[in-house]
Amino acid sequence: MTDDFMNIFTSGMPDAMTFDVTIEIPRGTKNKYEMDHETGRIRLDRTLFTSTQYPYDYGFIEGTLGEDGDPLDALVLLPEPTFPGCLIECRALAMFQMQDENGGDDKVLCVPAADRRRDGLIDIDDVSNLTLMEIEHFFTVYKDLEPGKSVEGATWTDRAEAEAEIKASTERAKGTPYEHHNVNLA
Repeated sequence: MTDDFMNIFTSGMPDAMTFDVTIEIPRGTKNKYEMDHETGRIRLDRTLFTSTQYPYDYGFIEGTLGEDGDPLDALVLLPEPTFPGCLIECRALAMFQMQDENGGDDKVLCVPAADRRRDGLIDIDDVSNLTLMEIEHFFTVYKDLEPGKSVEGATWTDRAEAEAEIKASTERAKGTPYEHHNVNLA
């Protein structure tokens, strides 16, 4: 199924769904930045109260609307941090499902689509257990000391479920300010 708003892109994974991720938070920081969707600028939301740091670049998938009313969150596995506002074309590997004080808050784990060094990463089983545990640990404790914030019910799902949520989130975004053209639902 293709529509005129989809980007047809192939790298080493011609069957992969691709999508743009806007990085809000580079790995290794305690600062939580968020895109101000009205101004298009990055805003400091808060500094984490815990001693934890974001384990990988973190942002959102363009053209989506998650169940929490914000664009669908994404973590990008990169060897080096990028910068807030960096746009990366990605493909999904898995999804970390969790609930916070506002309800469902899923995070898609992905890699840059054009990085041939990541072609061997296709699904959750290809990601090291240590990487998955590091991400899970971060998201289960990063709000611990913040008043009124909580995390519950954290589980991992595979690539198929991640792609299904991206498709559902793309549909939810239609007709909203979050609608965007660069999602290839291969």
